[in-house]
Amino acid sequence: MVATGEVPFGSRGAQIGAAMRYLALACDYDGTLAAHGVMDDATVDALRRVRASGRALVLVTGRRLAELVDFVPHLDVFDRVVAENGGVLYRPANGEQVALAEPPPQAFVQALEAEGVTPLLIGTTIVATWQPHETTVLETIRDLGLELQVIFNKGAVMVLPSGVNKASGLDAALAELELSPHNAVGIGDAENDHAFLSRCECAVAVANALPALRDRCDWVTRSEYGAGVVELIDALLADDLSALARGLTRHHLLLGRRGDEELRLPPVGVTALLAGPSGSGKSTLAGGLLERIAAAGYQFCVIDPEGVSEVMAGAIVLGDRERAPSIEELLELLRNPAQHVIVNLLGLAAADRPRFFEALQPRLHALRACTGRPHWIVVDEADQMLRAAGDRPATPLQAAGGTLLITAHPERVASAILESVDTVLAVGHDPAATLRAVPGAARAAATVEAGLELPTDEALAWSTHLGESIVRFTIVPPDFEQRRHLRPV
Repeated sequence: MVATGEVPFGSRGAQIGAAMRYLALACDYDGTLAAHGVMDDATVDALRRVRASGRALVLVTGRRLAELVDFVPHLDVFDRVVAENGGVLYRPANGEQVALAEPPPQAFVQALEAEGVTPLLIGTTIVATWQPHETTVLETIRDLGLELQVIFNKGAVMVLPSGVNKASGLDAALAELELSPHNAVGIGDAENDHAFLSRCECAVAVANALPALRDRCDWVTRSEYGAGVVELIDALLADDLSALARGLTRHHLLLGRRGDEELRLPPVGVTALLAGPSGSGKSTLAGGLLERIAAAGYQFCVIDPEGVSEVMAGAIVLGDRERAPSIEELLELLRNPAQHVIVNLLGLAAADRPRFFEALQPRLHALRACTGRPHWIVVDEADQMLRAAGDRPATPLQAAGGTLLITAHPERVASAILESVDTVLAVGHDPAATLRAVPGAARAAATVEAGLELPTDEALAWSTHLGESIVRFTIVPPDFEQRRHLRPV
């Protein structure tokens, strides 16, 4: 739901100007944005710069919403506010609030009052007090047989329904903004921030954060409190945190194994070519990678000109032999960050399929600019879809996300596309020929035995992300037991 006064879907890209990895900043309040409950002017100005860049801002706090509205100025700088440690969602643009959990049981509140627990703060979904009342709280939950959880935060004792935390609240906020946690960077300082920071693609701790939180984050700022947030914002606006990309290995995707060593690729910034003859293991490698992309929460879109892609659970097939897909329908499906789509082009004449993809490419680029998604674009039969035609060269796909091109004939793919490839996955007979087709990998091809025949469970990899040397590895197949065939729509 987009509230009045917000930046609508599809317009963020015009402000940002290019596809970016991070389109949302999620911030804790006390101890992060605010010192002693107050944000300074420099911090507020930095937050406004984030909004001006076209990115979304989400406040994620344990405070009750009534406290925030009454005592915290500048709430209007945020697109969404997650209050009560994930229990309430607030839309500053129109003042609407949504309870994300059930209210506290009255019997529980009355029992704590009878035990003399004070202070006792009652919110829409939360009950909060301070240590040393945690023992009384836990015993009361046990005695009443309630399904409630206790969350600690620097001496605060917060009680919420099971499963409700800052991560669940952030998920709800980003879903309304049509953004993925994989396109968010988060910053916090205390115990209750672990949950939402782990959901973000990049987790940052301010310098004054608890040691346990600092140890688990991807980056720790040099400065404390709001100055640390300003430090993060300056880096975010300067280069989209590109300097941190190499260290974000916790999101890397399993490709295969070499002995006891796992071979992994970054989840973004990869343009990969998977090539080899029919029956050589291409489908197994691609299927396993797609399954792990989806399991990690990244969105994929498969362009399938011949309708042969095996459908995964959670993916919708758009189009079939009788019905051509619609670009508008595809883009509408991709608005949901959790929705994967396989585009079946069998309903189009063979000569019209490349034209469909040519028309689709700029729309996908625009979608990536405003949402960061789809995170992965997979083009099957790439030699058909991305072959230069006369004076109209194929347009390279943007590399801000991940791209996987699959073909049995890499030499037929347009040269402009092959020049942008930074990762080659070669299977089957004579993988050196596949490597030679890609300008960046041609020199490495000389190290591969001519006429080499790879078994169907092995592949060669060359990648600028793996040091550019040739790696022979065992393919990790998809988990077929979790895959389902879905009816085309």
